[in-house]
Amino acid sequence: MTDTAHRPDKSALPWLIVSIVVIALDQWSKAWVLASLPEYTAVPVIDGFWNWYRSYNTGAAFSFLSDAGGWQKYFFLVLAVAISGLLGFWLSRTRRGDWKTALPYALVIGGAIGNVIDRLMHGHVVDFIQWYWRDYHWPSFNIADSAIVAGAIGIAAYGLFSKPDAAKS
Repeated sequence: MTDTAHRPDKSALPWLIVSIVVIALDQWSKAWVLASLPEYTAVPVIDGFWNWYRSYNTGAAFSFLSDAGGWQKYFFLVLAVAISGLLGFWLSRTRRGDWKTALPYALVIGGAIGNVIDRLMHGHVVDFIQWYWRDYHWPSFNIADSAIVAGAIGIAAYGLFSKPDAAKS
């Protein structure tokens, strides 16, 4: 007898299409940046708020561990692949119609893999979106980073604000 409590008839794995779209948009945008934008030069999009600003990140969010000497590249590669694998496994255990769970997982997977591709191809992540207000500049980021943040917020919000399923208790 199989355990059907954790294996939905129709899993949420098709939500990986969202991951593929995120990866494609992320890589397309980075190819455009590398071909079109000068390094470390602000190109205003909305004056006083938003620039295109090509920069590179060898670390993680907010350049965490960017000056760690090189080992962090492999650490972040392994971490991103492990998290993506775990979220993919959870997607296989999620009902296809449960978009509040599936969409955030798919966004994180797509963003993580988008940045993994950068690390493998370039040895660093290409960032190019810069928001600022007066003299305060938010660290530059990219589409993959945006997907990871949106997915993480979705995971946290759903975890905090969803009611436990009475059938599980």
